Amino acid sequence: MWTANEIAQLCYEHYGIRLPKQGKPEPNHEWTLLAAVVKIHSPAVQACDPPDKLVQVTKEVVSMGTGTKCIGQSKMRKSGDVLNDSHAEVIARRSFQRYLLHQLQLAATLKEDSIFVPGTQRGMWKLRPDLLFVFFSSHTPCGDASIIPMLEFEDQPCCIVSRDWATNPSVEASGNLEAPENKKNCEDPDSPVTKRMRLELETPTREVANGAAHHQSFDKQESGLILPSVSSSILTVEELASLTTVAINGAKAVDVHRTGAKCVPGEAGDSRKPGAAYHQVGLLRVKPGRGDRTHSMSCSDKLARWNVLGCQGALLMHFLEEPIYLTAVVIGKCPYSQEAMQRALIERCQNVSTLPKGFGVQELKIQQSDLPFEHSRCAVQAKRADSSGRLVPCGAAISWSAVPEQPLDVTANGFPQGTTKKGIGSLQARSRISKVELFRSFQKLLSSIAEDKWPDSLRVQKLTTYWEYKEAASAYQEAWSALRKQAFASWIRNPPDYHQFK
Repeated sequence: MWTANEIAQLCYEHYGIRLPKQGKPEPNHEWTLLAAVVKIHSPAVQACDPPDKLVQVTKEVVSMGTGTKCIGQSKMRKSGDVLNDSHAEVIARRSFQRYLLHQLQLAATLKEDSIFVPGTQRGMWKLRPDLLFVFFSSHTPCGDASIIPMLEFEDQPCCIVSRDWATNPSVEASGNLEAPENKKNCEDPDSPVTKRMRLELETPTREVANGAAHHQSFDKQESGLILPSVSSSILTVEELASLTTVAINGAKAVDVHRTGAKCVPGEAGDSRKPGAAYHQVGLLRVKPGRGDRTHSMSCSDKLARWNVLGCQGALLMHFLEEPIYLTAVVIGKCPYSQEAMQRALIERCQNVSTLPKGFGVQELKIQQSDLPFEHSRCAVQAKRADSSGRLVPCGAAISWSAVPEQPLDVTANGFPQGTTKKGIGSLQARSRISKVELFRSFQKLLSSIAEDKWPDSLRVQKLTTYWEYKEAASAYQEAWSALRKQAFASWIRNPPDYHQFK
């Protein structure tokens, strides 16, 4: 039907053509992350069709996001007009919600074809059976999925994270981090760190079947590393350290690729010991900030949540008979472990049960492309060997949705790029994918439908605030409660007063 490379190539082309120069990284100086949702249309095969008939599959990017930042808790606002989390995966998902709202508007007003068809209950809709969605990310999600065994001839991408970093809150992280003491090494093309990055492995490519773990390092062929099975529970320091005994062609797994995401309060913490025992796996984590702790859960955690609750969120469940799930996740060329991805996105929730009708832990298909993203950290690092100055993450985030009106949105620090302190609080200072703007789109959808055709969940009581509308999506809230109790008990939730806007 499709391949990982086809998905990656489609997203890279979309990034190059549809996204503006504004918000993209400054050449040779900045890097960013890319994520997208791709709609796959595969017409149903008829019984009378010959078995060898070629099925025409169409692929379309319906949302895209770039970004590497999130704001600290002190910058969060109760008015819902700031983006707390601007990592690419989150921007792409919020852009996807904007696309879904538009498609529901089309369905409800019967103006043109929509991805939705009428459900069996009044005012409810469901996804057309010939459609599915694939999520693409240019890099492994920050958090648990990025804790990957590392062979002895490899280096952290692009520099080793020292134990000292963990106690240095002044360092801002986006996924994998530079150690402060290694910044000069990153910038020096003749340093041992940079030279090791240029090593080309001659290990033959190895096919890995049936979900067996494999590990791939940036700009290197697959090493074929097969690791012991890791359950969804936490590995002890000793168990994780034992991975150093695994060798391929004489190369040992002596360390793990580090994630900048920090363990949430209430979870067992990382040991921070040198080498492979630095991290514990399977834990909930929050994204780091510049000195100010964030409330944003890691992208690994959020993707795992979406794989149980769907990508549509609570508001849209008022109109949907079933959640909108991702069928697959494709990762671009980067340090990668199939086992880490399976553990982080699926296995941590695999024993969750007693979910409401329609909800469930999905058998997510996870694949990797061997096509690199042109503005990834390592791709930019490789091109700028002779450039001076620090390589830094791009401060802007770009949102794109397949909607007819104002599909693009470029933000920085959670607000539209160029917003001044004086302008904060105005209508112009709202991202189109902020909570308050998505809520406004939801209310617009509601006002376009006759009240006697509203879903029952919106008719039983008078609802006013964003919080009230979310809480009234009872099946979604029941599923979310079950997921927290059974798998994600330490999940950080924002207090209700951050959701009381109208």
